[in-house]
Amino acid sequence: MINETQKHYYAGLWALKMLDLTAEDGGREFDVVGSGPWTLLEPVLEGLAVEGMVSIDSKRGQYALTGAGLDRLGNAIDEAEAYIEEFDEQEADAVVTALRRRNLDPLRVRYLWGWYQGEFDDLVLFQQRRGVAEVEDEASYLLSDALYEALNRDLS
Repeated sequence: MINETQKHYYAGLWALKMLDLTAEDGGREFDVVGSGPWTLLEPVLEGLAVEGMVSIDSKRGQYALTGAGLDRLGNAIDEAEAYIEEFDEQEADAVVTALRRRNLDPLRVRYLWGWYQGEFDDLVLFQQRRGVAEVEDEASYLLSDALYEALNRDLS
């Protein structure tokens, strides 16, 4: 299915996007010393800091996007746009077949597609739209198997 490293990568992309968006557009701020459910994202944010994707704004006590983080976002956007441009009008099974022929991970493509289009900007709403009985907070859901199982179901 998906391993912890992959989950952290996808959660990292999500966090970078949230840091880039304005509050009016659904963006989030992440405190260096997290509180509540966001503490689950601390390992992801710390990993992004080690990679240079985010820095620590010591005045505000929050993570801030760096130029390298913006570059990663740009590369992910370019990749997602290329997939959307190529596969937008095709059925899921045809897309999965084409991706597997090229040795590309269909889950990665599905994640990037939804991430780019804002489908995951509000993960509580994402769960509600899918009729999830027990809705999890965003951080828990982002790092759970449930999100990726839902995305895999979209591919079948």
